[in-house]
Amino acid sequence: MKKYFYFFIICFCIVHNIIAQKTIYFKVGVTVAKEVQSSFVKGGRLIFHFTKQNEKEPRNRSEVIVGVTPQDWNGVKTFIINTENKNILSNGIDKLSSHLSEKYYYQVVYKQNIDDGVEGAAGNLYSEVDSVILSSSLSLNVQLKKIITEQTIIKHDFVKSVIIQSKYLSDFFGRPRYLKAAVLLPSGYYEHPEKKYPICYRAPGLNGRCSAINALIAKKDFTDWWFTKAAPQVIYVFLDSQGPYGDTYQIDSENNGPCGTALTEELIPEIEKQVHYKSENKMRYLAGASTGGWVAFGLQVLYPDFFDGTWSYSPDPVDFTHYGLINIYSDETIFYNHFGYLQPGKRTIYGEPTFSMKDWIAGENINSITNDYRVSGGQFGAYNAVFGPRGKDGLPSLMFDPYSGKIDHDIAVQWEKYDLKKILEKNWSVLGTKLQGKIWIWTGDMDGLYSNIATRFLKMFLDKTENPKSDAKISFTPMAGHTQEWSDKAVLMMIAEKAANK
Repeated sequence: MKKYFYFFIICFCIVHNIIAQKTIYFKVGVTVAKEVQSSFVKGGRLIFHFTKQNEKEPRNRSEVIVGVTPQDWNGVKTFIINTENKNILSNGIDKLSSHLSEKYYYQVVYKQNIDDGVEGAAGNLYSEVDSVILSSSLSLNVQLKKIITEQTIIKHDFVKSVIIQSKYLSDFFGRPRYLKAAVLLPSGYYEHPEKKYPICYRAPGLNGRCSAINALIAKKDFTDWWFTKAAPQVIYVFLDSQGPYGDTYQIDSENNGPCGTALTEELIPEIEKQVHYKSENKMRYLAGASTGGWVAFGLQVLYPDFFDGTWSYSPDPVDFTHYGLINIYSDETIFYNHFGYLQPGKRTIYGEPTFSMKDWIAGENINSITNDYRVSGGQFGAYNAVFGPRGKDGLPSLMFDPYSGKIDHDIAVQWEKYDLKKILEKNWSVLGTKLQGKIWIWTGDMDGLYSNIATRFLKMFLDKTENPKSDAKISFTPMAGHTQEWSDKAVLMMIAEKAANK
């Protein structure tokens, strides 16, 4: 009798497991509403978001994402996103089977802005949020009714908005391209217009916009402090990182064009003309965190005479032999380490991996019109466009295969000209003197993206330099995470102190 009981239990578990692993299928019919039909652009990417949470719109955070680029779709005829189609990329559907009969929220975005690689870019279309009870086969219909609008800069007496058409970038792309920035003026600016104010250019985090100034102005504790005599008298400029493949990193590249040249020869001169800053004052500084940390440090290295100091927090990898945990010059793949284990891309401050490189790239592939990460607008799409060469098809050349992770070392070696540690190693006899007194870097020793490792190796190099001996200040906080100690207040105070002691 006992053996029949165990046999029953085994059969029950097998059947239960089969039911639990039942495949979920979606058929989502998409059309464009008449009121936005005139704004529709052919050739964009449809992205379907599906989520249990309802605190934010699904397009801002979802557990399930599906992507497809419709061919010859005019928006009027219904296009069906069918997840049974092998050409459609998806992530997270396999985890839904244990959630049947639960309520989910969904939304579709149509990514069509050719000048801005991110999904949330102005001009992209999206549907209203709707909900459904999950079943094994869902047929949904959505209409793209809304257009993402351009972010505006807050109106404030001490805030200036600057926008110019860039000749360099317009010539490169063959269509008008613009540069933007927002300027926060110090409290004494109007009372003492003749004063020599230091100016700091704040590089944003990944895909950040100059409209970040709005959030800072909205912080009462900051503005209560900023408009007192105790606050530093610094002109604070918020840069904008918009680019067709995501963040441009504010530097010249084969794919994004002469962004560094446009910044230093077009945008910055115009900003400084408007705020009456004179370059001979030698108080032109940089600051930023994460991607902005790389930009702040990178611009100082690439333009050592133009900028007079940098404050970099948790910079993206400054050494490509430690690109997170990957050596792009010698490793075979970015998906697995040399022990054969999945390569983690993110972790907690306690060292627990939370996200693999394989999953990270799978997500970017879904977001890209090309079905690979080149036009994803994400972190690796941006890296690839900024650091890599342009391909024969006019798009960035893939440094690694989007599905196997295998590194193309012929492409990887071409990234060397943006490997900041290598640049310093090869040119220290010239750069060393120009960078004295100009480098300040902070990172947490448990950086969630493993970027602290590259910074460690940068410090090892700088500590051994001679003729001159580097005076760079690089510090690490034990058990601290990515950008954990970033503070606008702290940076502005350090800049004011440096300018005062100049």
